[in-house]
Amino acid sequence: MSALRRKFGEEYHVVTTTVGGGFFPSVKRKRQRFVDKNGRCNVQHGNLGGESCRYLSDLFTTLVDLKWRWNLLIFILTYTVAWLVMASMWWIIAYIRGDINRPHDDNYTPCVANVYNFPSAFLFFIETEATIGYGFRYITEKCPEGIILFLFQSLLGSIVDAFLIGCMFIKMSQPKKRAETLMFSHNAVISQRDGKLCLMFRVGNLRNSHMVSAQIRCKLIKSRQTPEGEFLPLDQRELDVGFGTGADQLFLVSPLTICHEINRRSPFFDLSQKSLRSEQFEIVVILEGIVETTGMTCQARTSYTEDEVLWGHRFLPVMSLEEGFFRVDYSQFHATFEVPTPYYSVKELEEKQAPSSPLNSLCSDKYNRQRVCSLDYLNVFEVGSSLLPTKLQKLGRDSDSAHRNLLRMCTNSVERACSTGDLPLKIQRITVSTCEDREESRSLKYFKVKPECMTQSTGNLQLQKKTQGMLTLGTMLDSNLPAKLRKMNSGCIS
Repeated sequence: MSALRRKFGEEYHVVTTTVGGGFFPSVKRKRQRFVDKNGRCNVQHGNLGGESCRYLSDLFTTLVDLKWRWNLLIFILTYTVAWLVMASMWWIIAYIRGDINRPHDDNYTPCVANVYNFPSAFLFFIETEATIGYGFRYITEKCPEGIILFLFQSLLGSIVDAFLIGCMFIKMSQPKKRAETLMFSHNAVISQRDGKLCLMFRVGNLRNSHMVSAQIRCKLIKSRQTPEGEFLPLDQRELDVGFGTGADQLFLVSPLTICHEINRRSPFFDLSQKSLRSEQFEIVVILEGIVETTGMTCQARTSYTEDEVLWGHRFLPVMSLEEGFFRVDYSQFHATFEVPTPYYSVKELEEKQAPSSPLNSLCSDKYNRQRVCSLDYLNVFEVGSSLLPTKLQKLGRDSDSAHRNLLRMCTNSVERACSTGDLPLKIQRITVSTCEDREESRSLKYFKVKPECMTQSTGNLQLQKKTQGMLTLGTMLDSNLPAKLRKMNSGCIS
């Protein structure tokens, strides 16, 4: 038997073959995660070159970030080396002064009493550093170099103690372990809430102490290619979990279900149940807050890959009311159950709910303006013609009828395509009367409408445009008269 690697999309599957040529696929290999479920980031920095010296410039933070085994090793080595070096310096002073050769001479005053070899010098340093002071070894006033070394030892010991003990204290008091008592659900779910498709997951606090100013954020890690052709391997996009409404500020006393509404601004706008199987993404959840007992900021992280997102599921309730208190059942914290959920995306849902009738698109403001303009044109035309003498009205009746017929045809075509429900009752009667009755006398009678009604019905036509229309129509009417009659008519039209 042999093992082959078959590539399906971006994932590799191990396929075991037999002698006969048959094969059966094995379990899909574990997907590489950007952030583990426990919050650890799977990122390693390499090929730093000369940039490694930057770690030494911030030595304290470097020691705090190290693992505990390395911190303990550095702690022990630092004190051991410091003790040996300082003990050697005390032994060198005793050797140079000749205190080692005269250990029990009562008439001789050494630099340090009862220091005559290296073990005794080492004990003197430990007694001085630890302020034990048995009273057997002490510095005399005959040794100025010993006094200077004692001052240097005190300063150096204080610095080493403050640095190492402070480093160990900060490392022990780090709030990383506080994040161990913050729980996230194993899976995220997609279902409807309040009539909207939402991505949800659950978070809980196991301790009775609260997280002050707890805030939650979500990042979508997904590779994409820009329209310019640039490939972004781990592009980060924000998932809105209530930043605008303040829902991301949590009162984390009991388990909460965090909800991300899938809408036009969401990266999952075109995500459906079918496309979820072929997608590759990772949702990183970051929960931050201040630990109530220590006042330090704590951060807990987790992530959900595409195979950990359940479509059409909902979390089981974990809260119950007991006598005098509320009880949280954490045995059901990760449990979900199936609910009826549309299998298509929000984008497809909006396309299906879009109006399919063309009547709404036809009855637009554009056609209303054309209809009102045509009615005002006829109204102004009638007003202008009524100002003429009776003889002149008979002469211009033939030419006026052509204009009326043309405007009546335009008005009828628009009125038949659009609804007149947005016009007043008087205008609707005018429209119906114009479409049914084609006699000039009746059409003239009905089309004598006040300009105020027309302006009130639409609100899109201004008085300045009406005035310009009246002047233009008066000029057109004057141009159709004979030359002799223009002078007689000039006063009336003006």
